[in-house]
Amino acid sequence: MKKIITLAVALATLAVPAATAQKINDAAFKAKLEKSNLDIENPKKSGKPATWYNRGKLCVDAIVAPTKNIFSGLDANMLAMSLGVPATEVKGDIHSFDWVDIHTKSGKVVAWGIKKEVLPNAYEIAKEAFLKAYELDPALAPKIKTALDVLINHYSELGSVSLDVSEYKTAIDAYMKAVGLQQNPAIGKEDSRYYFFAGQLAAFLGAQDAKYFADGEKYLNKALELGYKDEQGNLYYFLFHCYYGQRAENKENLIKAKNALLEGIEKYPRNERIMEGLIQLYTSEEGVGDPADLVERIDKMLAEKQDNADLWFARGQVFFKLKNYDECIASFLKINDLKPNDYDTNFYLGYFYMAKGDEVNRAFNSRLDSINSQEEYQAGLKEVNAAYMKSLPWLEKAMELKPESVDCAEYLKVLCFRLRNEDGIMDKYNKYNALYKKLKGIQ
Repeated sequence: MKKIITLAVALATLAVPAATAQKINDAAFKAKLEKSNLDIENPKKSGKPATWYNRGKLCVDAIVAPTKNIFSGLDANMLAMSLGVPATEVKGDIHSFDWVDIHTKSGKVVAWGIKKEVLPNAYEIAKEAFLKAYELDPALAPKIKTALDVLINHYSELGSVSLDVSEYKTAIDAYMKAVGLQQNPAIGKEDSRYYFFAGQLAAFLGAQDAKYFADGEKYLNKALELGYKDEQGNLYYFLFHCYYGQRAENKENLIKAKNALLEGIEKYPRNERIMEGLIQLYTSEEGVGDPADLVERIDKMLAEKQDNADLWFARGQVFFKLKNYDECIASFLKINDLKPNDYDTNFYLGYFYMAKGDEVNRAFNSRLDSINSQEEYQAGLKEVNAAYMKSLPWLEKAMELKPESVDCAEYLKVLCFRLRNEDGIMDKYNKYNALYKKLKGIQ
């Protein structure tokens, strides 16, 4: 036991000297840069690749110095060992040091922000220096790439963590700096993901400041040019917003917005965002087109791909937005023929039949004042319940396919309560009400 205690004390003693203010010798960095400035002005030294490589490497070290020992997930209690004591009192989840602000959550580092540069314009200097080093000696490419990768990873991580604290402008700048470094021929390949990340953030910021829409358009089109593909095709939805946000400046942007969505829905027919964008565009902007054009376009594609469930899904979406529930249901019944045991298909069919029931119910309520007999009222009520009843087998099948679905249990509970006076339905209500409470953890 004595040895263990002694070891613990020793470790604690070792940690004490690190608990000082964040130490970065910026004066030394500046002195080295001044020497480098003299070197590149010297004709003998400026022609040497090493002069430029060392200049770039100096700037890399200066840029990464403030966050060199920081990473997402680091225990906040370790910050004192990594950075010293905060420069100011910790406020909430922000630890403010001399060179960086560290954001923590639940005792873990989640993000950081650079407060000041160790060397002003270090990024531009490094970018220029490594380019010159490569021009003078392409054989240095492996060393240059290694140095650049350190800096690219630095900006990539900065972009990622900045998202977690909603610092979108910082994230955009970081991602664009990363691809700017990748343009060096020692790497020669830009990461299309960085353009996509920057583009979607610019599309979001455009709602606050329209100037970002133009940036977003540029970044997203560059991502497409580089062959970027996101799993759901949301790039086209963001690109639509970037064009649409610039429609006042140039009417051609409205057509570009439409074409971005049409290209997107052709490639990703299940993307509900894209379809919603198309419906919005076709119903709110005069001269863009008739929503029926969307159906015609999808039907042409279906003529060649009758077994494409995603296209039937898109067709159903259009008709649902147009409140043509019969055609919507018909489209999803086609999907059910193709995938009878698919949870989503069964759930949506139940949902759409409920929407159809709501429509029949509204029509019934609108003519209540004109009903003159109990028989006529009961007949109308029977018609309404029959419409709602059609959704029950679909939702029950969905519940069987996904027993843990809270949404499905809730819809079944509501539906069965609505139909509780029908034979055998009250028992179903009790069953699904109990299931819903169990899934929600309600006592």
